Amino acid sequence: MTLPLTTDNTLTLTLKSGTSWADAWQRCQAVAPEAFRDDRVLNLWNATWQADGRALPAVTPVDGSPIAGPPRLERDTAHRAVRAALDQHRAWRHLPLAERRARVAATLDALTEHRELLALLLVWEIGKPWRLAQADVDRAIDGVRWYADGIEPMLAGRAPLDGPVSNIASWNYPMSVLVHAMLVQALAGNAVIAKTPTDGGVACLTLASALAAREGIPVTLVSGNGGELSGALVRAPEIGCVSFVGGRDTGAAVATAVADLGKRHILEQEGLNTWGIWNYSDWDALTPVIPKLFDYGKQRCTAYPRFVVQRALFDEFLAAYLPAVGTLEVGHPLAVERSTDPYPGLDFGPVINAAKAKELHDQVAEAVDRGAVPLHRGKLSDARFLPGQDTSAYVQPVTLLNPPPSSPLHHAEPFGPVDTIVLVDTEAELLAAMNASNGALVATLSTDDRATYDRLAPQIRAFKTGHGRPRSRGDRDELFGGFGASWRGAFVGGDLLVRAVTRGPAGERLPGNFPDYHLMP
Repeated sequence: MTLPLTTDNTLTLTLKSGTSWADAWQRCQAVAPEAFRDDRVLNLWNATWQADGRALPAVTPVDGSPIAGPPRLERDTAHRAVRAALDQHRAWRHLPLAERRARVAATLDALTEHRELLALLLVWEIGKPWRLAQADVDRAIDGVRWYADGIEPMLAGRAPLDGPVSNIASWNYPMSVLVHAMLVQALAGNAVIAKTPTDGGVACLTLASALAAREGIPVTLVSGNGGELSGALVRAPEIGCVSFVGGRDTGAAVATAVADLGKRHILEQEGLNTWGIWNYSDWDALTPVIPKLFDYGKQRCTAYPRFVVQRALFDEFLAAYLPAVGTLEVGHPLAVERSTDPYPGLDFGPVINAAKAKELHDQVAEAVDRGAVPLHRGKLSDARFLPGQDTSAYVQPVTLLNPPPSSPLHHAEPFGPVDTIVLVDTEAELLAAMNASNGALVATLSTDDRATYDRLAPQIRAFKTGHGRPRSRGDRDELFGGFGASWRGAFVGGDLLVRAVTRGPAGERLPGNFPDYHLMP
C-alpha cells in the first residue's frame, strides 16, 4: 500500500481508528450512563448524579475541537454538597476496615477494566501522549493497591478525621495524583470531595468517580470557579482536611484560609526545580536523560526547567544537551500513518490550552528581547499533525541562556517545554541560582565527586535531591513534600499520606511545613 504524501513529500497522517472524541464519549455513556448525558457530564453529590450547574463550553488542546466542559455549581449548591458529604463521612468512618478495603479493591478492578478508556480521555482532555496517559492510570491503580495491601499497620492507633477531605488539584495528573489520593483517603475512613480542575480532566474524573460510587465509595465530585466555591470546599466547618495541588498564588490564598481556621491541610505548590552541573564529566550519562525530562512538555510539578551550569563546562554541557533536545518528537497524540498503526511514541503533545501556548511564546520573545540568548528553538513544521488541524496549543522545545531578572522565566516555573540555563563561576553562585524560587520539590546536582555532592546537597532547598539523576514525586512508600514556598502543611507518601488524613495521639506533630514548625520525616 502506498501512503499519500503532501506537497513537501511528508506523509499525510490520519486519526488512529476508534480513538475519536465521539468514540470516547459513546464509550463513557455505555459504561456509566448515570454520569454522562448526551451533551454534558453531571455532578455527583449526596450519593446522586445531579444535572445541576451551568455546563461551560470547552475544547481539547489536541486540535481545538469541542469536548465536554465542567458543569459549574453555584456557591449555595456547593455548600449543600459539602453538608451531604459530612453525612456520608459520619456513616463511612464507622464501616469496618475490611469492608472499606473490599470496596476500594472492587473500584480498582473496575478502573483496571476501563483503563484504556480512562487513558483515551486523558489524551483528549489534557493532551497526554498515549504512553503517559496509560502510565497515569496505572500509577493510580498500582499505588492504591499498595495501600490496600498494607493499610493495617498504617492505621494502628489512628482514626478518621471529623469531616471529609476536600481535594482541589491541578489538571495534569487526574488519576495518579487526584484519584489516587481520594481512594487512599477513603480507605483510611474518610468521605472525599473533589473539585474538577477548570482546565481539563472532567470526563476522566467523572468516569473514575462513577466506578467508585458504584462500589459504595463516598465520593463527591463537583465543578465550579475556585473563588466561588472556596467558601464551601476550603472554609466550610464540615471539611476535615484540605488537599491542594496547584500554583503558588492560589495556594497562598488557600494556605491563609486553612491557617486562620486551624484546619488540617496538604498544599503542594510549584517551585523552580533546578539541575546543577559542577565539576562533572560523565556526559554520556546525561545525554539520554535530557529527552525524558521533557515528558509531557514539562507540565509536571517535578519537571526540571532550569540548568545551572559551571561556566568552564558550558561547551561540554551544550555538546551533550543540544543533540538530545533535537531528538524530541512532538505532535497530535493520536495521529498515525495508517489508522490501524500503534499509538505514536511522542515525547509530548500540546500544552494545556492555546492561552498557555501564547503565554509561553510571549515569555520567550520578551526574554530574548531583553537579552536572553536562544540556544535551541524547535520548529512547529517538524511536528506530527493531521492535515489542517488547529495547532494553537502546541509549543516546540525552546532553550534560553541567561534569561534576564525581569523575565518570569528567570525565577518561576514555566510549566511548558522551555529550558533556561544560568552560568555560574563559584559554588556560592551555584547554590544561589539553584535556590532561586525559595523552595522546590526536587533538584539534582551532577558532580563527579561524591564528597562535593554530600557537602552541597544539604544547602539546596528541595525536598528531594538527586546525585546525577532526576527525582520524582514517587509512588507507594516514597515520601513527598517541599521546602520553602513550594509546600504548606503535612507531607505525604507512604504512611505519611495516611497520617495526614487521620487523627493520631493527642498533641501529635505531623511531619510537614506548617506556619509554626517545620518537621522532616
